[in-house]
Amino acid sequence: MPSVVFLRAANVGKHNRFQPAILARKLARFGVVSIGAVGTFVVREDISETALRAALVRELPFKCEIMICPPRDISKLASKDPFSRQPSGPDIVRFVSVLAKRLRALPPLPLSLPSDDDWLVKIIAIQGRFVLGLYRRQMKAISYLSKIEKLLGVPVTNRSWNTMEKIAKILHHG
Repeated sequence: MPSVVFLRAANVGKHNRFQPAILARKLARFGVVSIGAVGTFVVREDISETALRAALVRELPFKCEIMICPPRDISKLASKDPFSRQPSGPDIVRFVSVLAKRLRALPPLPLSLPSDDDWLVKIIAIQGRFVLGLYRRQMKAISYLSKIEKLLGVPVTNRSWNTMEKIAKILHHG
């Protein structure tokens, strides 16, 4: 089955460095397309999740969490405008955290960190394995983004909403 792959903690700072374009070339037999520099890939060919995960593990120069999602989940998410009623502007980033697995129980939402009145990160919705949120373009926001994983109790990897829209366009246009 075609897939979308998200690598957690790839090309962050000086750790887990690799070149996504080279990985995509090494996995070209699966129709792998690199989306940016952080470890996001569209896999166009039919390949089982187990075989895809094994191929990625063989080719990656480091160990990391690998989240694999069906394209229909990304397309469904992008077909709506989940941020339509949220603040926007140059100082606010819309993001999606991809969960390693679905949550058993959802926390009360919205969830604002550090507080409702003075938020740096705000989770507005959870849809399947996707956590939708906003963060302010401030250095302190990064530490609060990392707390999402601890709050939810499962590994997560963050991508901008723009990246998710780019993936959806590639999936839609082939």
